[in-house]
Amino acid sequence: MSGSAEVIARCLALHPKLIDLSLGRIERLLARMHEPQRRLPPVIHVAGTNGKGSTIAFMRAILEAAGLRVHVYTSPHLVRFHERIRLGALGGGQLVPEERLAAALLRAEALNGGEPITFFEITTAAAFDLFASEPADVLLLEVGLGGRCDATNVVPAPACAVITPLGHDHAEHLGTTLTAIAGEKAGIVKRGCPVVIAPQAYEEADRALREAAERRGGSPILVGTQDFAVHSERGRLVFQDEDGLLDLPPPRLLGQHQFVNAGTAIAALRAAGFGDAEPAAIEAGILSAEWPGRLQLLARGTLAATVPEGAELWLDGGHNADGGRVAAAAMADLADRSPAPLVLVSAMLANKEAGDYLGNFAGLARMLVAVPMRSQETARAPADLAGIASGIGIPSRVAASVEEGLRSLGTERWEQPPRILICGSLYLAGEVLASNGTPPG
Repeated sequence: MSGSAEVIARCLALHPKLIDLSLGRIERLLARMHEPQRRLPPVIHVAGTNGKGSTIAFMRAILEAAGLRVHVYTSPHLVRFHERIRLGALGGGQLVPEERLAAALLRAEALNGGEPITFFEITTAAAFDLFASEPADVLLLEVGLGGRCDATNVVPAPACAVITPLGHDHAEHLGTTLTAIAGEKAGIVKRGCPVVIAPQAYEEADRALREAAERRGGSPILVGTQDFAVHSERGRLVFQDEDGLLDLPPPRLLGQHQFVNAGTAIAALRAAGFGDAEPAAIEAGILSAEWPGRLQLLARGTLAATVPEGAELWLDGGHNADGGRVAAAAMADLADRSPAPLVLVSAMLANKEAGDYLGNFAGLARMLVAVPMRSQETARAPADLAGIASGIGIPSRVAASVEEGLRSLGTERWEQPPRILICGSLYLAGEVLASNGTPPG
């Protein structure tokens, strides 16, 4: 039998475009597979620009702490495709085993019969087949891109739709205004199914999401800051809705934005019918949630061993202006508690607005080391990225690799060990976790 890597390589060749938003092709394949999307456990469907994965991580941790079996579908993966599919089980789920993944992909490939279909569509169909064949209490389902025409949007009646904070990204597919983006994201809202709208950073996004959800008709709408509230009080997470107040410890995941993501997760679970989770399970989930590659501290590993003695090494896959904003805010919070010179080791794709991303670190970062991405032909040239950083006041230089860039920091004279943030791309985050020997598990 072919291994999953071989089937994945063949699936990548079934459509000339990696992204071609449409539902017709996956609906055709799912019909041949006897409609697994109609045989899923209750689905919580999550769209948005930022915070989708973290919100799902909080929901999974809370539900598992409550003793439930939780299927999870996320994208993209960082190191191995298997990260996208987590099969629920009592006591905690596991990433899909190789044998089961290969078999599901082979079945989807055979039933597709060589017809045009995008990689995300055929792999999503295979994932639905796996989820339908394995008992679970809930499926946490992340949109791949957009919402309205995303391959995941074939689920007929989710238990809840969730829309996390919106920002500007993928303009070539979703539009250049927050109103247009909101219309695409709100496409996951189904008549009669509750929708939870996370607190938004932009008034235009908040207004457009409410209006788009209302146009879908007949769906209960819960809006952050209106129907539920979440904030930090003396370092603790305080969540409140019509059912009362929860006083919780701060999230394990770093950054003030994770308070919003955790609160959105709690609101979504309640809206989806999982509101009877004990406060102890909610607290345990908030304290145990993990989401690799997002403000992740690399305390061990091959690359972690190369940094100057006493230095901190952080990794973040954010790649748009809002991703840069929350990463910079988290680094600033750390600096307030424990001052240290901040160094960025960065690479970005050429189609990302590097200036908008890096501008968040102006006046905060002491230096930037621009590096290449081995896995991406469309990566911005390191010299180009260094020039952009220098243009906004961040002294910059180029290194031939992440490892070389980290080692070079040992030749600098620091008044105290630096805080190093590897950042700018999820693809870079994946390369780093692989090189460091700490892939997601």
